[in-house]
Parts: sequence; C-alpha cells; structure tokens
Amino acid sequence: MQAVRFHEVGGPEVLRTEDVDQPTPAAGQVRLRIAASAFNAADDGMRGGFLPIPVQLPHVPGYDVSGTVDALGEGVDGIAVGDAVIAFLPMERDGGAAEYVVAPADAVVPAPTTIPLTDAAALPSVALTAWQALFDDGQLQAGQRVLVMGAGGVVGKYAIQLAVRAGVHVIATASPRSIDAVRAAGADEVVDHTTTDVREVVSEPVDVLLNLAPIDPEEFAALVPLVRDGGAVVSTTAFMATPSDESRGVRAATVFVLRNRERLAELVSLVDAGALTVEVTRRIPLAELPALHAEASEGRIAGKVVVTVA
Repeated sequence: MQAVRFHEVGGPEVLRTEDVDQPTPAAGQVRLRIAASAFNAADDGMRGGFLPIPVQLPHVPGYDVSGTVDALGEGVDGIAVGDAVIAFLPMERDGGAAEYVVAPADAVVPAPTTIPLTDAAALPSVALTAWQALFDDGQLQAGQRVLVMGAGGVVGKYAIQLAVRAGVHVIATASPRSIDAVRAAGADEVVDHTTTDVREVVSEPVDVLLNLAPIDPEEFAALVPLVRDGGAVVSTTAFMATPSDESRGVRAATVFVLRNRERLAELVSLVDAGALTVEVTRRIPLAELPALHAEASEGRIAGKVVVTVA
C-alpha cells in the first residue's frame, strides 16, 4: 500500500511516499481503509521533533481519520466490516496518511451520516479538545460565562458552538478575518483583539478564561483578574505555563487532548442533529501532504485541511 512517512525527525523534506506492507489488525484492533486524514499542527511538531511525543519510527502522520472498516482483529465486537467510521488514533503510532491503518477498536465510532466521509476526518481531536477544555477542565455549566481567546481557529469555533448549546454566555476574541465566522458560530460578544483591549470591554467576571492561541506570558497573566474567584484558566498552549491566582482560588489547567469514545460518539450525534458544524477549508490528495507540511513549517495554516486517499 501507499503511505507517507518519515524515518527521522526534521524538516518537511524527511517525508517520503513509499510502498509499505498492509498492516494486520491484532487482537482488539480493526483495520481501516482510509477515506481521509486531517492535518493538525501536532503533525508538524512531531515530524519536526519539537513536540515531545515519542513516535515510533518510521512514522506515518495523521491521527484523525475517517474510513471504512476493512478487517477485524480477534475479540472485536460491535463493529462490522464495511462500517463507515472515524477515529482519533494514538498519536505515537502510525496514522492515516496511508491507504490503510490499524486502530484500537475502542478509538473507533460510527461516522456522521450527514456529511461526506472524507470531511468527517476533520472532527475527532479538535472537537474533543474543545469539549475537554470547556467541560472537563473548565467545568463550565449552564448560566456561566466564558472568555475564549483566539476563537477564530478551528477549536475555537467548536468551543463556541458547544458552549452556546450548553447555555453558556460566550465572549470571543478574533481578528478581522475571522470575526464573521466567530459570530456565525454563535458567540454572544465578539472582540476584535487587533483594535481593542479585551480587559476594557469585559464588564463582568467570567467563570472560565479559555486561551487557544500563542500569547505573551505577561499578557496572559494580565487577563487572570477577569476570572471570578474560584474560576479557571484553561489553555491549549502546552509550550507555556497556564497562569492561575491561588489567592482567589482561580485554578489553571492545560489541555492535553485524550481519546474518549463515548464523547466522540456524542459529538458525531451533534453533527448529525445539525447542532455542530464540521469545518473543512481545503481538501488535498495524499501526494500533496509533504507540500502541506512545508507550508505549515513556514507559518500557521488557516482552517482545517483534510488529506484524501483515492
């Protein structure tokens, strides 16, 4: 089968398209014929060697996938050959930038039926990150308030949709290019962070401050007073410390997204109910994945890109 993989960490040039053996599912695993995988910033980080995830080399990137179940390992129940599914694969193992991949059976859930199977690859880890940040780490509840910094990215728009659905008042910061999309996602208040100091417009304390973008540490710490006593500061920027204020009981949490089959299935049901929109901004063939990594190494890729397999 065809796969894109790297044998050593480094720049985008370490990626190669190769013929490799088709994997065989072990006990508790399934084999998927890949429809698409999604590109995430972590794929660039793992290939470049600056994200501390101990990948097995040679490594096939692409841990968010959609596809069709092709074979079952021993002891797998509740999944059948031919099922259309999505999965958030273990990040350290081979991913979906290939024609086939093996996945733990407990990582696989039925794919949404209301969107193309290729596009469904864009859902798993980013939507799980948003849920975990808001409700697991942030412990948000109906009637509370959240300030989402950097809401114009993919995770931010999922976070807005999920928070609004849960009855949470959402204040979101965005740049001019993403303000309309953030407003369309349902944010109650939108702040253009390029022209306005968010500290001047947040009129009441928020229960959770959720940061989703690179931010100066001093600027980040200066936002903590916006959080009510006993609230939380949650961040997905694992490369820097998340600030807290122990004197007021404001705790800090850094999100490291976890696989959760039940939660992912619930997110799929929200997609099929029309309550959650899956964002796909580009679709590229597998052969163009090295060029996408080169683009990512030069700067942030806007939106969500899925890599399709013919």
